Amino acid sequence: MSGTDRKSKIKTHAINLYYGAFHALGDITMDVPECTITAIIGPSGCGKSSLLRLFNRMNDLIPNAKVEGEAYLDDVSIYDPSADVVTLRQRVGMVFQKPNVFPMSIYDNIVLSPKRHGIKRKIELDEIVEQSLIQVALWDDLKNNLKKPGLSLSSGEQQRLCIARALAVKPEVILMDESCSALDPESTMKIEELMLELAKKYTIIIVTHNMEQAMRVSDISAFMMIEQDKTGRLVEYAPTRQMFTHPKDKRTEDYITGRFG
Repeated sequence: MSGTDRKSKIKTHAINLYYGAFHALGDITMDVPECTITAIIGPSGCGKSSLLRLFNRMNDLIPNAKVEGEAYLDDVSIYDPSADVVTLRQRVGMVFQKPNVFPMSIYDNIVLSPKRHGIKRKIELDEIVEQSLIQVALWDDLKNNLKKPGLSLSSGEQQRLCIARALAVKPEVILMDESCSALDPESTMKIEELMLELAKKYTIIIVTHNMEQAMRVSDISAFMMIEQDKTGRLVEYAPTRQMFTHPKDKRTEDYITGRFG
């Protein structure tokens, strides 16, 4: 797979993130093509999740967080003072490490956000539920049990329900933060198959510690590490196959071959 010849969906230029006086991310410049899967890899604490949260301004929720530099969605500044954060988070959805299913029915989990965005007619909500569950390959299993509590599903099904919930508001980008790390191998395989299918329509950015997963599903990989100044920086950004077979930086090679990290 190759995404380097596609139109850019997300771009950053020399973006820096601070938590108070702590310089968390330094001078990150990257270009994420549309309808590709980008894997952010690197040792624990290097800022992978912080980088992911930059793309839908989730870091805004952290006290004293400050962003410098530029980030763009479809060439429009994400951090422009006039940017509508609610609309941004509708366009750039997020799936977290552990399934965060709400204590309500499967149906209500999915329609919660569409309702907040003004969709009230039951026929429309029913269609959103059906289409969202079809996309995550759960409709056939759950269509007769939509009133069942979402928390009664297996952990793998719960994570797919969370992805369905993200899809319900018709995002353009899906951020996945270690979304398979709490799952068994079979559930992980199903989520990976789902990622590959969704990438035909959506731009997907994942954080993963699993090098095999990065190789299996991603088109492009971003390798990060902590520099001597304790700041997380982007060491190498390249097509995944190229990075894993001919890394340009010795530190990348050391990490992907397990010499550190």
